[in-house]
Amino acid sequence: MLRKNPSGDIPVVSESAFIDPTAIICGKVIVEDNVFVGPYVVIRADEVDEAGEMEPVVIKRDTNIQDGVVIHSKSGAAVTIGERTSIAHRSIIHGPCVVKDDVFIGFNSVVFRAIIGRGCVIRHNCVVDGLDLPENFHVPPMSNIGPGFDLNSISQVPPEYSAFSESVVSANHALVQGYKKLANEL
Repeated sequence: MLRKNPSGDIPVVSESAFIDPTAIICGKVIVEDNVFVGPYVVIRADEVDEAGEMEPVVIKRDTNIQDGVVIHSKSGAAVTIGERTSIAHRSIIHGPCVVKDDVFIGFNSVVFRAIIGRGCVIRHNCVVDGLDLPENFHVPPMSNIGPGFDLNSISQVPPEYSAFSESVVSANHALVQGYKKLANEL
């Protein structure tokens, strides 16, 4: 469901994207080409800053936002999700936040007040709050990363996780095509 926010902003969604009918996309949201937005996702850009302004939530091309994900922003701050990125089931991405290209964020993870570098893999049940991650970092399952965390204690992304991330993007790209085809047949 696409909804206007109280400021009057309406989501802008590419015709080549697939938005599940149970998803709610509200306000100043931009969804680019070939994006998959799964069941029960909520993407809201509806809060304003002290000046009454807000930045958009942008979901870039070929990205998948899986079942039950919530993307929101505090006080009108920007949220950008990069190209070919996967946000797995029930994760929360809360702005201000930038998730760069080719990132995988695992089940039930939370990202807040951070920039996640290109090619990072954040595994399941992680929290990244208030600390930026450089490119290609691997965050092990159930990690809690914030100010003061020693990034030298975690490794670069192993090749098998990069391959897994790419396979998830491919699978969800096929879902976009399949669901769009079904919609045209109805």
